[in-house]
Amino acid sequence: MKYLVASDIHGSIKYTEELEKRIIEENPDKIILLGDLLYQGARGILNPDYRPEDVSMILNRYKDKILCTKGNCDIPEDVEMCDFELKDNIILDIEGKKFFFTHGHIYNNSNRPDEFDALIYGHFHTGFIYTEDGKIFANPGSVSLPKNDTKNSYMIIDNNKIILKEINGTVIEETNF
Repeated sequence: MKYLVASDIHGSIKYTEELEKRIIEENPDKIILLGDLLYQGARGILNPDYRPEDVSMILNRYKDKILCTKGNCDIPEDVEMCDFELKDNIILDIEGKKFFFTHGHIYNNSNRPDEFDALIYGHFHTGFIYTEDGKIFANPGSVSLPKNDTKNSYMIIDNNKIILKEINGTVIEETNF
């Protein structure tokens, strides 16, 4: 099964449209969204690209494929615009490995859940993949607001690989699991 993982869209129509291009191109079986979908947050800069209603309309097209965690910026009004459930965490068995998906504001490398083989989280707007203590830690980065000189990005999990990609589809890094 092929998974596309994305996080921290923060209401950007421009980058949601780019993400939709990747969804069409990648054709994943499931789309895992790691929260902070619509609201830019209290310190967000509102601009013409900030169109949460339009972002929700695009995401809702894929409601049958979406698994989603709730981020720290997902306010009740935003949740109501989504035709899919926002959960605290998602746990999946992928190729015999326990994957723990979460937004990242609670569970991350500094505060780990009890049992997992791979911890996939957003929140920090910085894409990476690394292994520590025999566990995989990965972050798809931010679709719209990357930090720390990283790229607008998303992730693919397929064929025993985790692949971090720029929003244009270019591979940044990958690892086997």
